[in-house]
Amino acid sequence: MSNETGKLESECGILNSCSAISVLLQGRDRDLGGFSVRRLLPSRQHRKVGPWVFFDHMGPADFNPGDGVNVRPHPHIGLATVTYLFEGEMLHRDSLGTTQVIRPGEINLMASGSGIVHSERERPEIKNSHHRAHGLQLWLALPRDKEEMPPDFFHYSANDIPTLYAESTQIRVMMGEAFGVKSPVITFAETLYLEAQFEAENTIILPTAKERAIYVVAGSAQIGGTEIQQHSMAILSDQEDITLTATAGSKVVLIGGEAIEKRYMDWNFVSTRKERIEQAKEDWKAGRFAKIPGDDADYIPLPD
Repeated sequence: MSNETGKLESECGILNSCSAISVLLQGRDRDLGGFSVRRLLPSRQHRKVGPWVFFDHMGPADFNPGDGVNVRPHPHIGLATVTYLFEGEMLHRDSLGTTQVIRPGEINLMASGSGIVHSERERPEIKNSHHRAHGLQLWLALPRDKEEMPPDFFHYSANDIPTLYAESTQIRVMMGEAFGVKSPVITFAETLYLEAQFEAENTIILPTAKERAIYVVAGSAQIGGTEIQQHSMAILSDQEDITLTATAGSKVVLIGGEAIEKRYMDWNFVSTRKERIEQAKEDWKAGRFAKIPGDDADYIPLPD
């Protein structure tokens, strides 16, 4: 999906107080048959933020009985998927034999490594009722020395994720370390992922990282006089002590971490080597990936 971006100019450009922001990205909605997804990363204008190479905001979507999320089995290599819901429920299954329900506030982290297959569906009792889906799906590129690690799966309950409060701002340290708190969620390189809920006019000084970006899930925020509207992502400069101010009641996500070397991406595959991606494509077409126990009757074919 294409994205819109703007280099900041004139009153918010190279000259001045807005130098904390280097690029603004606005994801365009894509209809996936009953619900929308906004893709912010990768875009032609900005490919990654630290180890984060993919950022999708799905929903919110309301479903009638019989409708819902139904993502058939598909493969991954060289990355870790991070799934987080604000509302609703999903059923994760994978070729390791994992069956895991994910609910709001929880984190599913699947390290694909040398190769894994998974599906994302809904339990019958959810799909057969009126329900809502709303969340984020992100990919982390695995470091070169872990690209071919054995696949693995990790699940963290909402109570596992540390939460702190600064006046009327709630901050959840989803991954990495910030504000003196460390998340238990596994990382493979220096990684930062925070969620903050603000009341209007509340501010925080953002934690530092080699690379950082802010995404406004709901509401609006401001950095150095620049408004960051709902569903926009601000790629931040390396300036220290950047202050974020909510200009309305807002939910904001911060992602970041260490800079990584170039990654090639094709469909669901990420690698430092083009030939490894071509091998994965051939393996999927030839049926050489492992199957999902109990969910192997259908699959997503390799796109043309």
